[in-house]
Amino acid sequence: MRRVRALFAAAILVAGCTGAPAVSSSQATQANPASQAPVAPRATPTALWAAPSNPMELAWAAGLEPETVEHLEFHVHAHLDIFLDGRPVLVPSGIGINIQDPGVTTFPESDGSVSYGGIRTPCASPCISPLHTHWVFGVLHTESATPVPNTLGQFFIEWGVELSETCVGEHCSPAEKVAFYVNGKPYAGDPAAIELADLTEIAIAIGTPPAVIPSTGNFTTD
Repeated sequence: MRRVRALFAAAILVAGCTGAPAVSSSQATQANPASQAPVAPRATPTALWAAPSNPMELAWAAGLEPETVEHLEFHVHAHLDIFLDGRPVLVPSGIGINIQDPGVTTFPESDGSVSYGGIRTPCASPCISPLHTHWVFGVLHTESATPVPNTLGQFFIEWGVELSETCVGEHCSPAEKVAFYVNGKPYAGDPAAIELADLTEIAIAIGTPPAVIPSTGNFTTD
């Protein structure tokens, strides 16, 4: 992560040299999302569902309006853990982001994953949804110009994965038990309605649950 922070510092120096405004600490995610990345999960996640290739189309389908830049007036983070028979499932980076757009910066990480963001110059066309993932650590970012909370259902639409009270993707009860938790407590309502409020921990257990259901998300930095 020292390499990432060095890149971020270099970006600030470049901004100063070119006359661009300095980047404040509240804009760190916009300049380099990995500068705030949490530590890696303890176990290697299982990749079940990839980030879709049509992120802007799915953002519109979720009722979200993609932007050409990241707006940080309303900036909150929720955390999503998914378990399949006790093992963590990967939440991909780049959901809600057009990673093919030249305005989106790619950040290779030391663990072999890739993070996306760093949109310092507006994209030529909308390239990022107000709801997205920068890294593979399960942090769901809401970055918007208006203080409107998003929902877990909107995120799963952007991911292109089915979500209901009985199904997560192709995994459905009663063949496979599906359980939802918010801040460590069982949640019996419609999971699509779960609000992505700041620092909310959401856990989904498919099949045999893990020994411990997380009650808080990992938002720490190394």
